[in-house]
Amino acid sequence: MSQPPYIRPEFERELAPLRDLPVETPLPLGQRLWHQTWLRKSLILLLVLALWELAARVTQNDLMLPGVAQTLHALAEDMRNGELPEKIVNSFSTLLKGYLIGSVLALLASALAVTTQFGRDLLSTLTAMLNPLPAIALLPLALLWFGLGNVSLVFVLVHSVMWPIALNTWSGFSSVPETLRMTGRNYGLSGPRYVLTILIPASLPSILSGLKIGWAFAWRTLIAAELVFGASSGQGGLGWYIFQNRNELFTDRVFAGLVTVIVIGLLVEGVVFASLEKVTIKRWGMQR
Repeated sequence: MSQPPYIRPEFERELAPLRDLPVETPLPLGQRLWHQTWLRKSLILLLVLALWELAARVTQNDLMLPGVAQTLHALAEDMRNGELPEKIVNSFSTLLKGYLIGSVLALLASALAVTTQFGRDLLSTLTAMLNPLPAIALLPLALLWFGLGNVSLVFVLVHSVMWPIALNTWSGFSSVPETLRMTGRNYGLSGPRYVLTILIPASLPSILSGLKIGWAFAWRTLIAAELVFGASSGQGGLGWYIFQNRNELFTDRVFAGLVTVIVIGLLVEGVVFASLEKVTIKRWGMQR
């Protein structure tokens, strides 16, 4: 005769209430403030400004090194009379054209490389040849081919933007796990649908990193190009503003232009790209 199955008796164990637990004391105010990234960066900025002002006071030569107050006064004056805003708009209109065209071409080249062997050979060969070539070195040829105008600047900007974005995008595509690739193939995805739905979302951190590098390259290339050949089609940008004031020995305005370039770079990095990362890769847990 078979034994009945063993049934474990049920019981309820009463737990003693938790009392007299040690209460964690909050961190001191100084440590809590130090954990704020914006505060630490603000302190670094204030230190740089203090060193700048100290060097200006030691030099005592406004033509060589104006102080912080003089530079801010020149910056505020040219902002008020509309000269600097006009230069900023001129530079940004040209920058956005070259940046967008270069980014689209880089994504297309990376998509072609990840789907065909010819595309991989083409991308690896072109990046090995053209990526080490400084974009500003193409400016004489651009002026010869397209003349003085925005087209020459856009051509140089496309070269400066395309290759770093293509390299980072291709690196991100190559690092996509094989499991995700097999998932896309199992769903019958191929070509553009495979790239858009599988590869781009999985490699978004590398793509954003490439976009940030491409932005930095484009911004400094534009300023350097404007410094080299000045105004474009009668409309100068920030580089032309710096170059023109240097010729007229308005050193405070030269520093005002440099400060404007730095501030715009910080704003794009800290606001545009940081917000884009926060709503995408950081929100999805792809980056800390």
